[in-house]
Amino acid sequence: MRKIPVSRWFDGGTPQFPWHISRAAVTCLEDGGTHYTSNLGTPQLRQAIADYVRRRFGAKYDWRREILATVGVSAGIDLSVGSMLAMCGMIGSIVMLALSGAGWSQISGGAAVEMGGWAMFVGTLAGMAAGALCGFLNGALVTRLKLAPFIVTLGSMSIFRGISHIINSSKPISVSAYSWLDTGSILGIPAAVVIFALVLLAMGYILKYTPFGRYTYAIGSNSQTAYHAGVNVDKTLVWIYTILGALVGLAAMVMTSRASSAQPSAGLSLELDVIAAVIIGGCSPSGGKGTMLGTLIGCLLISFLRNGLTLLGVVAQIQLVAVGLIIIIAVTSDRLATKKN
Repeated sequence: MRKIPVSRWFDGGTPQFPWHISRAAVTCLEDGGTHYTSNLGTPQLRQAIADYVRRRFGAKYDWRREILATVGVSAGIDLSVGSMLAMCGMIGSIVMLALSGAGWSQISGGAAVEMGGWAMFVGTLAGMAAGALCGFLNGALVTRLKLAPFIVTLGSMSIFRGISHIINSSKPISVSAYSWLDTGSILGIPAAVVIFALVLLAMGYILKYTPFGRYTYAIGSNSQTAYHAGVNVDKTLVWIYTILGALVGLAAMVMTSRASSAQPSAGLSLELDVIAAVIIGGCSPSGGKGTMLGTLIGCLLISFLRNGLTLLGVVAQIQLVAVGLIIIIAVTSDRLATKKN
C-alpha cells in the first residue's frame, strides 16, 4: 500500500485531502505513523473527513466540477414510469368523476359527465398523490430491502400496468370536460407549457442550490461517501422516488386532459424514451452526472427523432429499434468517456 505523508492529510489541523474519499479508499496513519490501514482509521480522522465533506455540501459552487451529476443523479433508475402514468391517469379521472356525482356505472360506461372546476382540481391532485405513493413504495423497497432499483421498478412496472387494466376491465375512462391542461392558457401561453417550464425551473433550482440537490448528486457519485459525510442516504432516496412519482402523476393528468380520457395502455414504452432522453442529455448510467438543461435537450432530440421518423413514414416498430440503438450508443459513449477520464 502506498504511504501517504502526514502533510498531505493535515496542515495545521485542517484536512487537505479530496472530499470524495470513501470507506474502502481511505488510507491513513495510526499508532504514531508506524502502521497503515485501509479503513477509516482513528475517530479523529473520521470526524475530520465528515466535517470536511459537510462544509463542501454547504458551499455554493458548481458541483459538476467536483462530482458527476444528473437527475438519475442518485445512480438509480425507474422503469415503471410508463405504467405508473397510466394508473395515475385512471385514478385521477375516477376521483374527479366521483366528486362530480357520477356513479360507477356512468364512470365505467364512459357516459358524459358535467364536472366542476373544483372536482377537476381535486382529481388532478389525486393523480399526483397516487404517483407520489407509487414512488414512495418504490423508494421504500429499494432502501429498506436493499433491492436493486432495476429489479424493483421492473416488478412495479408490471404491477402498475396490471392495476390500470383491472380498474375498468381494460376500458378507458372518459373525462371529456377535463380539457384545461390541454387547451387552457396562462397569459396567452399554453397551460401545459407553463407547467413544464415551472417544473423544469423548480427542479433545476433544487438540484443546484439546495442541500437536497447536492445530497442527490453526492449519492449518485458515491453513496458510501455521502453516508460517512452524514447524509441520510435512505431518506434522500425515498424522497427522490416520491418526487419522481408525483411528477409522473402530473404528467399523467396532462396526457389525460389531451386525450379527454384515461387510457390503461397510456405510456407504453415511455420508459425507453425517458432513459434515452436523460442519457443523451448527459446523464451517466452509473449516476452522479447531468443537468436539467441537458435533460431538456435530450427530450427535444428524442421528440425531433420521433416526429421526423413519423413524417418519413417509418413504422412504430422501427422507431423502437432506433431508440434502442440510441440508448446503447449513448451508454457506450459515456462508458468510453469515463474510462478516458
